[in-house]
Amino acid sequence: MSKPRNYQTEAIIIKKVKLGEADRILTFYTPSLGKIQGVAKGVRRPRSKMAGHLELLTYSTVSLARGRNLDTVTGSQTIDSFLPLKSDLELSSYALYAIELINQFTADSVENQPLFQLLLETMRSLCLKSNSEVILRSFELHLLGLVGYRPQLGCCISCRLPLEPVPNYFSAPAGGVLCPACSNSQFAVHRISVNAIKVLRWLQDNDLATAEKLKIDRELSRELEGIMRGYLHYLLEREVKSTAWLDTLKG
Repeated sequence: MSKPRNYQTEAIIIKKVKLGEADRILTFYTPSLGKIQGVAKGVRRPRSKMAGHLELLTYSTVSLARGRNLDTVTGSQTIDSFLPLKSDLELSSYALYAIELINQFTADSVENQPLFQLLLETMRSLCLKSNSEVILRSFELHLLGLVGYRPQLGCCISCRLPLEPVPNYFSAPAGGVLCPACSNSQFAVHRISVNAIKVLRWLQDNDLATAEKLKIDRELSRELEGIMRGYLHYLLEREVKSTAWLDTLKG
């Protein structure tokens, strides 16, 4: 059965690219269609009625018409503009980082409703302007779980024995933690503290609303960021571009 020419979906705008003098190609993350693209014609003109509903980091209802190569956006209406994310540079950087990860880790047109829900909850949590670093770590871990790269934190990835409460080693190539005895069996291992493993496990096992209540000190926060950044870099085989802006804002 052929698909209807016109369709509508909820979507979070995760990427935009200029096209010609007045158009824009938009990448949407949707609950039931996964990642899709559409061209918004004339959206860069000052009088465009759709422009405000199709900004980056906006949750909208979008109407599209199927095209031969690229679908065309025919209408849009904002559900949530996430205004705090657009009026605060630091929050903007966190949110842009999150949508970049969604874009990098997903293929086109692959439905992943839990991942859409995770992104939506992350945007809403960041809007509350509290505990953003912990929210990002929770987002990263749940994202990785939903796309098939959940790190092994419960036992040694090599010998499978439970981890002792001593400094162990995280290996991105192995996809988890190695005990001291097995740490030489893999290259590119990094020491990981007892508290870091505890926090990462706890974030894996709890939802975002619970996670954002967790308070951690700056030193532990930096350790967790380094571990997750190294793992993401290994999986993507490139730096996440928005981390440069994150680092600049942190000074």
